[in-house]
Amino acid sequence: MKSAYELAMERLAKSDPSTERPLTAEQKGRLAELDRVYQGKIAEREIFLKKHLNEALAEQKAEEAGKIQQQLVNERARLEEEREEAKERVRRGK
Repeated sequence: MKSAYELAMERLAKSDPSTERPLTAEQKGRLAELDRVYQGKIAEREIFLKKHLNEALAEQKAEEAGKIQQQLVNERARLEEEREEAKERVRRGK
């Protein structure tokens, strides 16, 4: 006998069309490539901004350092969001 949770999960899986199609080998490859590309972009931005952050900290510019740290967080979030949107387009076959 199945629990109520298991029954609910089955109904949810049936109502979600994206769970019905398994990914093709091409889609998996494209998803992996997107991960590699965006990991590179994130690393590039982190290196650039951390250099500026270290310079600001060395010069004891706390306000500027805070802005750079916030920019670092924002850049990472933006790039991760872009990556997820691109991956979702691949999953949908577009």
